[in-house]
Parts: sequence; C-alpha cells; structure tokens
Amino acid sequence: MNPGQIKKTLLAAALGLCLPLAAPSHAQDYPSKSITFVVPFGPGSATDQLARAIGQGITEQTKQVVVIENKPGASAMIGASDVARAEPDGYKVLITTNTSQSANPHLYKKLNYDPVKDFEPVTLLGTGGQIMVVNPASPAKTVGDFIKLAKETPEKLSFGSGSSSSRVAGELFQQMADVKLLHVPYKSNPLVITDLLGGQIDMMMADMATGLPQVKANKLRALGVTMAQPSVLAPDIPTIASAGVPGYEMGYWFGAYVPANTPAAVVSRLHDLLVNATTRSAAVQFYEQTGTKPVTSTPAELADFQKKETEKWGAIIKKAGIEPS
Repeated sequence: MNPGQIKKTLLAAALGLCLPLAAPSHAQDYPSKSITFVVPFGPGSATDQLARAIGQGITEQTKQVVVIENKPGASAMIGASDVARAEPDGYKVLITTNTSQSANPHLYKKLNYDPVKDFEPVTLLGTGGQIMVVNPASPAKTVGDFIKLAKETPEKLSFGSGSSSSRVAGELFQQMADVKLLHVPYKSNPLVITDLLGGQIDMMMADMATGLPQVKANKLRALGVTMAQPSVLAPDIPTIASAGVPGYEMGYWFGAYVPANTPAAVVSRLHDLLVNATTRSAAVQFYEQTGTKPVTSTPAELADFQKKETEKWGAIIKKAGIEPS
C-alpha cells in the first residue's frame, strides 16, 4: 500500500470513528426546524384541537413552527401509515388515539401499518369520554326514548361514526340495549356532526370536544354520556348507564408516536417537550373546555398501556359482535 492509499485509509477510519458521535450532537440540536404533527382525523376533531394546543406549547418552548397535517380516512389508517413510513428523525409525529393503536387491529383483517412494530411510543396526552347526541327534532328526549324507538323500527334508526371510538361506543350501545341500528361510517367526527345537524342520520357517540359545544348551542340534544360518572362540564346530562343501559361505559385516549428507530435521545427530548406543552395555557384550556383529563407517561408506560388497551378493545369489539372487515 503506497503512502497515498494509507492516508486515505486512515482518513476513512477516522471519519468512521466520528460517525457515532454525530447522533448525540444531532439529538441535542433537536428540533432545529419545523415539526409536523400528523392528525389521522379531520379539522375540528378532538385530536385536531389537542394537536394544535400541544403544538403551540412546543413552539413556545423551541421557537420552531409546528405544522398540523390532517390526514383523515380509513379509520385513521391513512395518517398512521404516513407516519410509520416517515424518516425516523423526530420531525413527523403522530398525534392519535386508541382508534389507530388499539382498536383497528380488531376491526380490520389487514392493516397497512403495525401499531407496535412501526412506532416508538412517546407519551400519553389525555383521556376522555363521549356524549350521545341526536338532532333536536328527534322525538327521543331520553336514552329510554331512543331505545324504544329503535325497538319499534329495527335497523331504521342510524348512527354515524368518524373514529373507532365513536363506532365501538355505538356498537356496544346496540349490544347492551338490545337494539339494531344502521351504522354509517365517516372519515371524521365533525363530518358526522354536520349530517346529524342536517337530519341525515339519527344519532352519534361524539367525543366531548366535538359534541358538547353543539349541545350548549342548542343545535343538538344530549341524551347521555358514556363515562361512569356525569361530566363536570355538563353535570345535568345523565350517564347512559343510569339512563337505561346499566353497566354501559366507554372512553378514549390520546397519545404521541414517532416512526420506529427514531433515536432514543430524540424521543426523550420530544417527550419532555410534549409533557411540558400539556401544562401550558393552550393545552390547559383544551382540557378544561372538553372535560379531557390531562395524562402523560414515559414511552415505556405508553407501550404497556397500549398493550393493555389493545386487549381491552379487542374484548369489547368481540363482545359487541363486530366482525373484522
């Protein structure tokens, strides 16, 4: 080997030794550009509202812009698969719910992403409940009224859903109330609200962030809430369990994920930014106005929580008699 070749070999080796040191430096600089939050539901949905609030908190901490990218459709599969295939650098984050991470494996025979293998969990962002709403023109004034109407006209009354949480809540209601309704799927819950306001469908189980403002504006009528206890935001609305379906209870959760193989140091930094963002004014306002409980976690805790929730949702879906499509 001549002196020139030796020099090139030594230089290559030196560069190789320096490469492992570059990752921590990169992680320390994170974020050095704008971050994209992918929301697998439409604008105006609870997940969208939370993502925007959390994004504002991230910007306050880092001075970097957080772009909200709504990718609704296919029960959150479009948005989830987009992030699963993204560069694992922490600049594309999935802000999602149990729909994509826990319910879909039991609702579909084939997913175009793996809820576990394709992601690094970052943190939980909150938990919440739903509200059963109908058009004010509906003759149903109570949960009992709705059940009576449904039994008198099997499969004539319809319910819409724009997420697995909304759908499973409706399916579980059918199973426990012993009624048969016509299910109408939508890309996102705000679209369901639009048709419910227009009288195209008869009922929906809406997340509190989407449904309660319509109830308070007297545009929709609330029949009950899905939680075990009445909401502090609307204590006069009974629980579905107390209003005619004993034992009924449903809820949902929010979480943040990045693509698998994202560097641990980047995940750690993003985790800290997200957790801090939940305590800032925009997020606090979201939690208070929607009755969502602020809940955060370590990445490992979210992974364990997701596993248990996947088992739980599988049991609910099986009990409700929902066959994977």
